[in-house]
Amino acid sequence: MAKPTYRPNKRYRKKVHGFRKRMKTKSGQKIIKARRKKGRKVLSA
Repeated sequence: MAKPTYRPNKRYRKKVHGFRKRMKTKSGQKIIKARRKKGRKVLSA
C-alpha cells in the first residue's frame, strides 16, 4: 500500500509556504501581490 502523500506539519508548512518565506524573494513578492490583487482572503500559509 502506498503511503499518504500529505503528512501535515505546521512548522514545515510555514517554512516552505509562509508569508516571510514568500517576501524574501522577488518572485515570492509577486505571488503575494497577485493574490492581493485577486482579493484572496488567505495570502499565504
